[in-house]
Amino acid sequence: MTYIKPKFRHPELPVNAVGYARKDYEGAISTLCGGCGHDSISGAIVQACYEMAIEPHRLAKLSGIGCSSKTPTYFLSNSHGFNSVHGRMPSVTTGAILANRDLIYLGVSGDGDTASIGMGQFVHAIRRNLNMVYIVMNNGCYGLTKGQDSATADLGSISKGGVPNAYMPIDLAGMAIELGASFVARSFSGDKTQLVPLIKAAMSHQGFAFIDVVSPCVTFNNNPGSTKSYDYVREHLEATAAVDYVPEKEEITISYGEGQTADVELHDGSRLALHKIAPNWDPHDRLSAIQRLHVAREKEEVLTGLLYLSKDNETFHQFLHTVDQPLNTLTEEDLIPSQEVLAAINADHR
Repeated sequence: MTYIKPKFRHPELPVNAVGYARKDYEGAISTLCGGCGHDSISGAIVQACYEMAIEPHRLAKLSGIGCSSKTPTYFLSNSHGFNSVHGRMPSVTTGAILANRDLIYLGVSGDGDTASIGMGQFVHAIRRNLNMVYIVMNNGCYGLTKGQDSATADLGSISKGGVPNAYMPIDLAGMAIELGASFVARSFSGDKTQLVPLIKAAMSHQGFAFIDVVSPCVTFNNNPGSTKSYDYVREHLEATAAVDYVPEKEEITISYGEGQTADVELHDGSRLALHKIAPNWDPHDRLSAIQRLHVAREKEEVLTGLLYLSKDNETFHQFLHTVDQPLNTLTEEDLIPSQEVLAAINADHR
């Protein structure tokens, strides 16, 4: 068996608006277990970036430790990348965002990497409203260490080890909304029709965009007693809305049947067309989103789709009043003010 991907591709493969074929957004061949939901998420990221015509060098991918954090190897091999230590991806991303605000930042993490050792960093990344996409590949177990329950495993859920989980789960999407994240969504690795538009919208969002993706572990957490198994999730899915991502200046061509439809404009002029399905839910109302999550939890539903979106928020650079030019491009002349400039600054403080 070989893990070397062949370099030859058909010379007439279609290309996007910036001249790249889909293969230009791929990475190495995955070494994850066959059927792992994480590989489906990697494929959704590749498709989203290709369809959005993002130049690979304009994106930076960052991760921590875990099965999920291996996945940046499997997509966007021509992008910037940094694999940090366990739970520390948000702080590394914070430094990168401060250095170069012009890149698109995609952080990939897992339920262990985020909900346990990295919880403190996750919380403060939300508070600072970092301009990044934060994807959690959530399988409810520690796949690299043989399937122990993670902090997102549902109460009573039975992993391959056979012992019911005795602890209440941490709902990362609900926590993100409570803490003030300006874009919060949940999806399922097996639902690319929903996941790809959500990733596109998250990349267009200015601020912290969080997507919690239920991604079954086929080796340790795909048995009948698991609430993170493929069968359970498919049987208990409840979507907030049917999602269609519409790029800036592109006419909406999708049509819906009866039901309420909302057209949500994002910062860059692109839009999400939402055909509402879930009752008593308003994507702009934080309280409505939190209540709908609680209702879904009581009904043992896996609520997916766009959960909450706010455009009335300041990003990290706005908080800090940084200059528009990326800090890593500032010259010595920019950083060392003249005597006249210093005198003017001092005069303002008298």
